[in-house]
Amino acid sequence: MSVKIIESAEEVSSIAFGFMASKAMFAGLHLDIFTHLASGPKTTEELSALVGVPNNRIVTLMTALNGIGLVDWADDKYSNSPGAEAFLSSTSKYDFGDYLRYQIDQQMYPFLGQLNEVLDGSLSSDAVDSYQHWMSDPEQAALYSNAQHAGSLGPGLTIARTVDLSGAKTLLDVGGGTGAMTIRLLQANPDLTSTIIDFPNVSEIGWQFITDAEMTNRVRYIPSNALTVEWPTEQDAILMSYLFSGIPGHEVPRLVRYAFECLAPGGKIMVHDFMVEDDRTGPVMAALWQLQHMAFTPDAHSVTAGWLKAEMEKVGFVDVQDEQTIPGMTHLVHAKKPN
Repeated sequence: MSVKIIESAEEVSSIAFGFMASKAMFAGLHLDIFTHLASGPKTTEELSALVGVPNNRIVTLMTALNGIGLVDWADDKYSNSPGAEAFLSSTSKYDFGDYLRYQIDQQMYPFLGQLNEVLDGSLSSDAVDSYQHWMSDPEQAALYSNAQHAGSLGPGLTIARTVDLSGAKTLLDVGGGTGAMTIRLLQANPDLTSTIIDFPNVSEIGWQFITDAEMTNRVRYIPSNALTVEWPTEQDAILMSYLFSGIPGHEVPRLVRYAFECLAPGGKIMVHDFMVEDDRTGPVMAALWQLQHMAFTPDAHSVTAGWLKAEMEKVGFVDVQDEQTIPGMTHLVHAKKPN
């Protein structure tokens, strides 16, 4: 795979100031600009009146959003770009604006403030704002979980279409959060039931989503830390989504081995996560997500699909397959325990 080589000062600057472009998008989401534009082009004065913000601030924001390609400008009116219309307007079927506005802007960005100290080791281990500590705060857990749920429904549908679980009766969703993946898999497999393991605050929020999906008779939660709690055995399928990028790297082989032990013969393992290519030349989005996770998990490892496949084969899994789930970001590595 070829990678782009940065050669000019302009290219370096575009990377250095990329965070400003992100904050411009987050500001647009905060004011619901993209939803307002979904009903048609508008002047800055019209947007100012709709969002209750002085026109001079809207002019500056819209100029920036136009510069990064999120909105178009013609005849003194702004309109959504195709991408913003499809993914950033709350009226869109594929909207994931809340995921960006809440989880990324309000949680992930602040975490990156400790990245330098995490990398050079100058931040003491007890000062690192870990995922477990983060999820122990009910307010932060709610903010993260609600945003993550919206962002996981799409990949969950892809996984349900990719892995054949016909005939499976039991699913163990390790670190399953609010149950978005479980919901998609259960919708696709009417005979399937699920056990979700996640932190108590997350489990409480997830139960509401399970209730709304009318699946309370098919789902149960184990409100605990998935790294320390005992897992149920004889499972027909085990899913671990967005788990390996947020735990210490040395835990990954152990969990692969533990999953093998907890599966029934013929059971299937599914691991969905941010993964880079085996030669580490990209993709850039997966690499950046892995770096971001390191800000609160200093011992996390940059996982590749090839390495994970080898770990699965090492413990005895067969028919190991690798599928791209979110293009340029995530992979699904799935395999089978021999009969």
